[in-house]
Amino acid sequence: QKKNLLESQAMSQEQNQPSPAAAQPDRRPPFDPSRMIGIIKRKALIKELAAVYHGECLAYCQELLELQKKWNEPFIDDKSPDDSRKKMKPPKRLKKSR
Repeated sequence: QKKNLLESQAMSQEQNQPSPAAAQPDRRPPFDPSRMIGIIKRKALIKELAAVYHGECLAYCQELLELQKKWNEPFIDDKSPDDSRKKMKPPKRLKKSR
C-alpha cells in the first residue's frame, strides 16, 4: 500500500511540474553552412521580384500621371467659331435691300 501511495504522489507531482522539454525554449538547430546557399538564392529571387514589381509600379504611375494631365487639359475644339459660319449654307431667299 505504501508503495502505491508513493507512486501516486510521485505521479501527481510530475503532472504539476512542467516537463523539461516544455520548460526550455526551443533550441535552434546547429548552423549549417550548406543552407546558406539556399538562403542567398532565395534572397536574390526576392530582390529580383521586388525590382520587377517596383518597375511595374513606376510604369503604372507614369501612365496614370499622363492620363491625369490629359483629363485636366481644357477641351479644345478643332473648329473655331469663324469656320462654322463659312460652312453654313447660304439662304435660299436673299433679303431685299432698301
